[in-house]
Amino acid sequence: MEFLHPEYLYLLLLLIPLIAWYVIRLSKAQASFKLASTGAFNGVKPDARVYARHLPFLLRTIAIALIIIVIARPQAVDSWEETETKGIDIVLALDVSGSMLSQDLQPDRLQAAKKVAAEFVTDRKNDNIGLVIFAGESFTQCPLTTDHKVLLNLLNEIEFGVIEDGTAIGLGLANSVNRLKDSESNSRVVILLTDGTNNSGQIAPLTAADLARSYGIRVYTVGVGTKGMAPTPVQTPYGIRMQNMPVDIDEKTLTEIAAMTGGQYFRAQDTEGLRQVYAEIDEMERYLISVQNVTRRQELFLPFALTALGLILLELLLRRTWLRAIP
Repeated sequence: MEFLHPEYLYLLLLLIPLIAWYVIRLSKAQASFKLASTGAFNGVKPDARVYARHLPFLLRTIAIALIIIVIARPQAVDSWEETETKGIDIVLALDVSGSMLSQDLQPDRLQAAKKVAAEFVTDRKNDNIGLVIFAGESFTQCPLTTDHKVLLNLLNEIEFGVIEDGTAIGLGLANSVNRLKDSESNSRVVILLTDGTNNSGQIAPLTAADLARSYGIRVYTVGVGTKGMAPTPVQTPYGIRMQNMPVDIDEKTLTEIAAMTGGQYFRAQDTEGLRQVYAEIDEMERYLISVQNVTRRQELFLPFALTALGLILLELLLRRTWLRAIP
């Protein structure tokens, strides 16, 4: 229960001086007379009216308190929220070429990218998310889905060597656009992560970007890798050896792809930097949340008012009948 005008409840403090006035007045209004002997009254018990003489004042005091509560407007309040959520359709396009095994990110670029992408997916509970991988060619690892457990399992299964080596950025982006072009969502996004330069595939990266723009799909591009040299496993006649290889990311093309589609280019030089990139994208691409607060109020003053009226009528009746005082 709540009160529409709770400030009126302070009027209840007025009952304190009212009660004090009644006690003082009663002490001064007691009649007395002298008798030679009180023996005639031995064994006489006080009448019930002696004990009930304070009842009218008690009834009036309670009635005044109830009237103050009525003025404060007691109400029963039911409140709830109606929430509408609408997710964003997102495709993660992940480079799985041999250079993604470089260890400037720990344990390597591919594993770091998988781990951070999994954290991103876990935080986007209301979104349809799909997964496209690319190297020398591209295919869909997982179509758009809200079943993120399945998506995370498929993401975890990605390893180097599942497709022909190379870096077909254009083909990977075009495949991602194909996943999103028939989506009915008002917001469609591709997050494309790569560590190299387009050197495979039949579709140029900017051609794929133009295709994305025509469908209203934003592309966030992420270049992953430190600047300079990075330790990379290389096949030699003596087996796989770690060698420092130059990091060659086509930042110019990735920046143009993002600019053409209304997205943004990011550079991640370590695992924490990559995590920060996904955090920034997460903030920019928030799903719609519409919250409507609904409150229903029910007036509760009537029982208090009727009780106060009843007490006042009972007080008047007692004062003029059974508890009538003779001046």
